Parts: sequence; C-alpha cells; structure tokens
Amino acid sequence: MADPLVSEAPARSERRLVLVMGAVVFVDTMFYAAIAPLLPSLAGHFGLSKFSAGVMTASYPLGTLFGSLPGGVLAARAGPKPTVFVGLALLAGSTLAFGLLDNAVLLDLARFVEGVGGACSWAGGLAWIVAEAPPARRGGLIGAALGAAIGGALFGPVIGTIAGAVGRPAAFSGVVVIALALIDQARRLPSTHVSTGQGLHDLALVRGDRATYAAMWLVALPAMASGLLNVLAPLRLADLGVSTVAIGATFLAATAVEATLSPAIGRLSDRRGRLVPLRYGLAAATITLLLFVIPSSPLPMAIVVVAIAASTASFWAPAMAMLSDAADARGLDQGLAAALTNLAWAGGQIVGSGGGGGVAKAAGDALPVIAASAVCALTLLALIRQRLPARLSAAVRSRSG
Repeated sequence: MADPLVSEAPARSERRLVLVMGAVVFVDTMFYAAIAPLLPSLAGHFGLSKFSAGVMTASYPLGTLFGSLPGGVLAARAGPKPTVFVGLALLAGSTLAFGLLDNAVLLDLARFVEGVGGACSWAGGLAWIVAEAPPARRGGLIGAALGAAIGGALFGPVIGTIAGAVGRPAAFSGVVVIALALIDQARRLPSTHVSTGQGLHDLALVRGDRATYAAMWLVALPAMASGLLNVLAPLRLADLGVSTVAIGATFLAATAVEATLSPAIGRLSDRRGRLVPLRYGLAAATITLLLFVIPSSPLPMAIVVVAIAASTASFWAPAMAMLSDAADARGLDQGLAAALTNLAWAGGQIVGSGGGGGVAKAAGDALPVIAASAVCALTLLALIRQRLPARLSAAVRSRSG
C-alpha cells in the first residue's frame, strides 16, 4: 500500500503549480479583457471606426500569433519556467505602456507586445501543467487553469471600467509589481522538464494528423466567436444607450459564467471523452450567435452576450486537452503543442475581431454573426458521428496507466 504522505506530496505540488500558473494566466487575460469597456471611449477619443476598433482589439491576438512558435520553441528547449518569466516581463512593460501612451497606433503596438508576452506565458504554463499532470486528469487541470484565466477576463472589464473612471495610467501602473510577484512565485516551483531539443522542424510530427487539425480548429472557432463578440457587443450596447459601467458589468457576468463552467467541462471531457462537451457547445453557439442581432433594448442584448459566452465555454478545455493528447500520441513536445494552441486561438481572434469588425463596418452586424453561426453548425454536423482516432485513444489510455 502506498504511503499516503508520499502520495499526497505530488498532489500538493500539482495543486500549487496549477494555482501559480492560474494566477499567471489570470493576470494575462485580465489586461487583455480590460479593453472591452474602454473601447467605446477610446473609439470616441481617437475617432476610430469599427474596423479600427477591431484592429485595436485584434492587436493582442496578432502578437500572440507572432509569438506562438518562438514561445513554443523556448518552452521546448529552455523549459516552461524561463518561458513564463519572459512572458511576465513582456506583459509588465507593454501593459504599463498601454496605460501611459496617448496615441492609437502606439496603443495598438503595446497590445501587440502584450500578445507576444501572452504567447510565452501560455506556452510555458500549459507545457508545465501537462508535463506534471497524468493524462487522465489533463482536461480537469487545464480546465482549472482556464477557469483562472477566464476569471482574469472576469476582472478585466472591472479594470477597464476603473481606467475609464480614474484614467489609464493609474489603473495599469500596478502591473509591474504584480508581474514581479508572480515571477518570484514561479521561481519557487519545481520543474521536471527535460529539454527535448525539438524545434519548428519537429512540427512535421503532426503533419497530416486529423486529430491535431481538428483540435486546432476547435480552439480557433470559439476564439473567432469571442473576438467577434468583444468588438461588436460593446459597440452595440453603447448604441443602445448602455454606459461604460454597465458594459463592464455585462462582460463581468459573461466571464463569470465561463469561469464557473470551464473546470467542470474539463473534468467531464476526462470522464466522457473530449467530443461530448464540444458537440453541446457547438449546438448552443449556433443558436445564441443567431440571436445577437435581434434585441433592440439593453437587457435582452446583455442576456444574449452572456449566453454566447456560456456556449463558447464548452470548447476551451476539451479542445486544448485534445490537442495535448494528439501531441503525446505523435511524440511532440508539449511546449510546441501549446504553440499550436496559441496559433489556433490567435488566428480565431484575429478573424473574429479584425475581420468581423471590417465586415460589420461594410455590411452591418448581421452578416458576421450569421456567418459564425453557420460555421458552428457545419462543424457540429462534422462531429456528430466523429470519434477520436483509435490510435490516439489507445495512446492516451496507455499513458494514463
């Protein structure tokens, strides 16, 4: 019989790791999401069109897109811990700059650098968690970290609302202290990472792998929907006469629902399979996106925003765990798997926020949200009879044992 004191030690270490990495992604997403309630006032101050507002929103995921592969290679070769340090340092400098600068182009650049830092933080954090956790619990642990990240998105609108009231310099200047505290906590964590020496050329290991491509698409799709929502919802609510505080409260409620659902959905994907929650999420997203253009008063509009956020919460943990499972099956370093996650998320966000904002400017809000709903419906049809490849399921089971 195993000594309970010995068996509890890895569990304590695992919980502490998830707690600290959860705090890292909490802070990262908090400052990413702070833009939502600020967007109408920034658009008015700088004279931004819907497209330009979309560019400002999309600058962060664009930075994540450019930083994904370098961040993944850094995590694979140097290890998750240094990668997290780099991410936090970039976050601190860029967020401070966003608080102090008063030029739209420079603000776009600051959010771009934030995105690069986020790519490093996520690549390091995800690779660290997956390396230390058994595959049979992967979905739940990723879901727990995502719950913390979504919690950051929950408080992001609060920070944005405060910044709208007291000014961006005062609201964003404390990020340097927070980042240094997190670097100190991460420094104290043990890491069993052994460099695989893998680089970009090793991505050929997953070339043509259906499970990898499906998982990346299932990360990109909710990112596209949330990027679209982050641009159109604040502007639509403002058009309906909703104040900055009320817009922040709407996004607060939406992200509270996501943060509550994500850990439970991750655990469900461990027990019932990755595709079960994904199918329900796709069905809900298909319906809720279609409802976006219907409300003509503030309260129903806010309810629809929350409903869309709840539907996309069903995607994140199962799809990211599915991508990690596929990387295991192909022998790909988890740092590079995290890079693929970042690439998929960033690509979806850019299409949703930048592309969606541009289409909405040219043709109105209905066209991009109906298109997003149609894509969700087509993906659902493709998954109705879909199963994970037997090779992948067997590999995950053998590693779980």
